[in-house]
Amino acid sequence: MTRVLEALARLVDPRTLPIAVTVLLFCALFGFGSVMYTGFFAWQVLLDLLVDNAFLLIVAIGMTFVIVSGGIDLSVGSIVALTTIVEAVLSEHMHVSVWLIIPIVLLMGTVFGAVQGALIHYFRLQAFIVTLAGMFFARGLCFLITTQSITITDPTFKAISAFRLSVGVGSVSANVLIAAVTLAAAIYVAHFTRFGRNVYAVGGNPRSALLMGLPVARTRVGVYALSGFCSALGGAVFTFYVLSGYGLQGQGMELDAIAATVIGGTLLTGGVGYVVGSLFGVGILGTIQTLITFDGTLSSWWTRIVIGALLCAFCLLQRLIERHAKSVRRPGGTNAITTTGHGHGRDETSTTASDSQVLGRAPG
Repeated sequence: MTRVLEALARLVDPRTLPIAVTVLLFCALFGFGSVMYTGFFAWQVLLDLLVDNAFLLIVAIGMTFVIVSGGIDLSVGSIVALTTIVEAVLSEHMHVSVWLIIPIVLLMGTVFGAVQGALIHYFRLQAFIVTLAGMFFARGLCFLITTQSITITDPTFKAISAFRLSVGVGSVSANVLIAAVTLAAAIYVAHFTRFGRNVYAVGGNPRSALLMGLPVARTRVGVYALSGFCSALGGAVFTFYVLSGYGLQGQGMELDAIAATVIGGTLLTGGVGYVVGSLFGVGILGTIQTLITFDGTLSSWWTRIVIGALLCAFCLLQRLIERHAKSVRRPGGTNAITTTGHGHGRDETSTTASDSQVLGRAPG
């Protein structure tokens, strides 16, 4: 198995190999389900993957930016729960309009993320510890507000939740439309804006990025603010999905988001990743759950077992890519792998070894 992966790493651009494997795996899983189970190969089954995982996709998009920048965010699931609680309380107890509630929770999530980013950068604290503290803080705040589940009965919430848009012979919910717009915006930001290029540069080599005059502080704070925004938006979408707020919602979602991001081809070392890869990562997680549902004889815990195995496999793939990247570096300070605007939204040019680490972070 190791030799096969090494052979693939030699044949395929190391920057695109993880996402290529992800896409092939998604197609293989869907093809397997189509052969094994009657009714699996249906347009609505594919659309339902998006309907049931729209909130996770949005959260994973924010996580992608954080991991590409070289960080991690463990607070996203708790922010989702806090968002559902705040929305439920504002709607049911204070009778605030949904159109005012949404901006409030988005601002709350953005500020929460920005504070974490500021603590990480300016006080040089570990992202793991800061976001772990944020996870405990947000989860505890949920239960300070209320220990009960609050059902949302507001007509506007219900109307948004019940909305369906016909797509061919199937239909999707408003949540899918929100996730699709978020995905398109994230792809543009990551690959076609200065902020996106800065995120890749900081993830590749923050010291070199600083020496090049790039706004490292603003970028780091920005990615955590973006993650907080996406978590709050994911929480809003999740609220439309379940029409309730509860402090225990979103438990383990941070791990699902990390898993989807890594399986989607984003390297944990930072500097390399594709937002669209997280879409396929979420699709793989959803497909595994759907396969188990169609089977009907397996415990839902098999989902976790399979995801754990996939994570190990993709981490192994990342390590092989790093070794391959080191082996192709030319002596004398140049790197055989160059950076292209098509791959990560950077200028198409050959670079020195130092600049390559900043702009491309050739895996390794």
